[in-house]
This record gives sequence, structure tokens and C-alpha cells, in this order.
Amino acid sequence: MRFKVNLLALLLAYQSAAHPHDTFSVDHRRNAEHDINPKEQVIVWVDRAGHTISIEHKHQTPTTTYKNSPTELPLLPNTDNIVPDNIIPDNLLPNLPTEVPGLNTNPDSRFGISYSPYTSYGTCKTFDQINQDIEHLRHHAFIRIYGIDCDQTKLVTQAAKQHGIKVFAGVFDLQNFPDSLHYIRDAATAAGGDWSIFHTIAIGNELVNKGQNNPADVANAVNTARDILRGAGYQGPVVTVDTFSVMLQHPELCAASDYCAANCHAFFDNNQLPETAGEYAIDKARRISAAAGGKKTIITESGWPHAGQPNGRAVPSPENQKKAIASLRKAFADDPDLVLFTAFDDLWKSDNQWTFGAERFWGIQDTGRERERDRE
Repeated sequence: MRFKVNLLALLLAYQSAAHPHDTFSVDHRRNAEHDINPKEQVIVWVDRAGHTISIEHKHQTPTTTYKNSPTELPLLPNTDNIVPDNIIPDNLLPNLPTEVPGLNTNPDSRFGISYSPYTSYGTCKTFDQINQDIEHLRHHAFIRIYGIDCDQTKLVTQAAKQHGIKVFAGVFDLQNFPDSLHYIRDAATAAGGDWSIFHTIAIGNELVNKGQNNPADVANAVNTARDILRGAGYQGPVVTVDTFSVMLQHPELCAASDYCAANCHAFFDNNQLPETAGEYAIDKARRISAAAGGKKTIITESGWPHAGQPNGRAVPSPENQKKAIASLRKAFADDPDLVLFTAFDDLWKSDNQWTFGAERFWGIQDTGRERERDRE
């Protein structure tokens, strides 16, 4: 950048404020202003921030140069040894997104997914079958399981550890509690004493909603479990899971838990469409947190069936399931406190009057591979 000014103009320029630019450059040129009667020509080389690089003095016959007229420019001074004083230190530069080869860009990589280790006939899957399932689900952040039967805590934890993901484990009910916690402790022991494999440990799934236990009993069980698990070395969250409506009615369940854990399915509201499944779930999460004094809420189940009978405006179909899952991903994109329901069709389940013939058909993944594996 070059300015042609006379000595008087240079002195006046010292009184005016500089105009900073965002990068260092000596390549950009500014055309000279109209020069009337200079006695000494001074050429000042500056960078875009207005810092002086060099000054040249020339005595020449006055000429008139207009902004749009061609001008012969002198050679640029050597700037190899010039250190601009406006360079931002590296530690203050923003961290710009960088494309990393092999980076997991799967839309579900921040969400959990629920999983049941049973065949279509309700028998226990082998470790090899579980390991193949977990490999298929490894792009999720964690796997949610529900109980301790079939030695599932140990088997799923071993498979998850191999694939680098965590496990949301739990005891399904309060039968044999607290002895049932031994299965979780044994799973940690089998993992080399690494309790960090567990994302969360849940005490009961919808026990109040099903009428199996009252809220006080469940809250006491959560506190008892936390004491036992802390003594064994686990420092992660301990919660109980129930439906969003129960959590709203009984904030004491949230109070006993390290965060509020609620199952929420828009399909069971007959006014909902699959496109609103995400907003429906996140709205319920916000209401639960508000009722619990601002405590964090994770939606521990949410999905949409791909087959079954309509529930009013909520219609099960493969296309509607895709729409609902897309809606959930979008709604929870900035705050991925969500467990998608569920990995595969649970063909071992049976329906009742509240499930609309859809209880077996919530699987998000390819269900054909599930049936094929059962035949082996």
C-alpha cells in the first residue's frame, strides 16, 4: 500500500486516526490523491493496519496524478525482517472446525439407543450374537439395557468395551434388591474394575407407572443403591426411570436421582404426528426439569413404531418412523440428552390394550437381520 504525500500532508496525517485492516499486506495499493504544489515528495509504505514499514524522500517536479490514471510504482522494500505488531497470538485464535479423516459424523453418534439381548423367541442371546449387535450399534454414544437376567450386564458391557461405547445399565425392578446390584458389580470386575464403562445405573423402569411400587419406596431404593455403588467404586449417575407423566406428578423421584430420567413417546398421544415427535419429547423434558427446580432431564426412551394400529393421528408406518426419528434428532441436536427406542424389533413381546398392536415393532435398525440370526 503506498501513499504519496508532501511533508505538510504527512504531518497532518499524524493527527488523524488510522484505519485498521484485518490482515497484513504490502500488496494492496491505494491510488495517489491530486497533488497541487509539492516541494518534497514523501512515499510512506504501510501495512493494512496503518503501521509504517518505510519512508522514502524524493525531490521531483510536481505532477498531477488522478486516481484513475496509471502510475509507475517503485519497487517494494525488502520486508523479510519486518515483524508486524498486529499478529494475533496462536493461543487467542478461534478454534475453527477442521475436517478429520475417519471422524464419526453419524447423526446418532451423540445419542444413546436402547437394546434388549433376547432372540425373537424370548431366549437369551449368546455373547457372539450380542457382540454382533453392539458392533452394529457402535456409532451411538451408549447402549441402554434394562435388567440383569441372561447375564446381560456382563455380556453387554464386555461387548461395549470392545467397541468403545458406554452402557446405561440397571435393575428392572426391586425384586431381590439390593442383592441384584451384585450383577452390576460383577460386570465392572469383568471389565477390569473399570466403572467408567457405565454411563448411568438405573434402579427400576416405570415402577410407579405400572403400580409395582410407590414413589417413596423407589426413592429409597435409589438412595440405597447409590450408597452401595459408591462404596464399590462407581461415581457416575444413579437414577430411577419412569414415564414423563409420573415424573411430573412425583418430583421426589427426580430429587432422589442424579438427574431426571423419563420415557416419552409422542405416539401414545393421539393428537401427535411423527413430525412433532422431537418437539413433543423436548417440551416434556423442559417441563420435568422446571418441576424439579431446574435439574437436568434425559429422555431415556423415545421413538415411533413402524407397524401396528393407528392411535388417532399417530399412525405407525416405516415412513412415519423415519420422520419421527428425524424429528427427535433435530430437536435434541444441541442438547443430546436422548435415548432412541429401540435398536431392533422386540418380537418376543406381547401386546395389550394400550400398545395398539405395535409393541413388537419399534426397532429402528434392520429387523430382517435379527430374524435371520435367530435361525442360525
